[in-house]
Amino acid sequence: MPKQLNYAQQMDAVLQSLGGSRPKLLLHACCGPCSSAVLEQLCSHFEITVLYYNPNTWPEEEYRRRGEELERFVAEAHPLGVKVVEDRYDPREFYEAAAGLEAEPERGGRCTACYRLRLRRAAEYAAENGFDWFTSTLSISPHKDAERLNQIGRELEEEYGVKFLPSDFKKKNGYLRSLQLSEEYGLYRQEYCGCEFSARASKKQE
Repeated sequence: MPKQLNYAQQMDAVLQSLGGSRPKLLLHACCGPCSSAVLEQLCSHFEITVLYYNPNTWPEEEYRRRGEELERFVAEAHPLGVKVVEDRYDPREFYEAAAGLEAEPERGGRCTACYRLRLRRAAEYAAENGFDWFTSTLSISPHKDAERLNQIGRELEEEYGVKFLPSDFKKKNGYLRSLQLSEEYGLYRQEYCGCEFSARASKKQE
């Protein structure tokens, strides 16, 4: 079995190579809590636009609440020059991507399809709007597969011609830091990943 790459080290190497240039980075974000520690790590290295694109999030009220908390954190924390862009919300995009995978367990094929859907939109938006780099907050979660996320990111880098920033934001106490910042700013933390299927699985586990 091949050894998993250390994406946190890869990211550190990229950051060291930037010097003080602060290129433009598009950061796909799923919510405020996950964005908090990621922005703390990256905003001194990049000029960041946060893309809130999450057609998987169910129901719509949950999608709205997570987006509002993201915008509130950015407004209150004042990370260096960060702005938030809310993209379209069309759940049909997620259901089409997840068709036939509805019964997959968490971290299974449905999640991979969801990663690809959201990262593809980030790469597309980054290419259309002149960004130098793109990445996602998703790897800060202990429940997300950093290997798959980074593999998809590299594939999309080749396809769209925008550099993908490798990451495993949960490393180096990144996830713990997101918990601390969430408490500090009173951020709403959801009890399930986002989609209808993860919500039902969470309720069954309870």
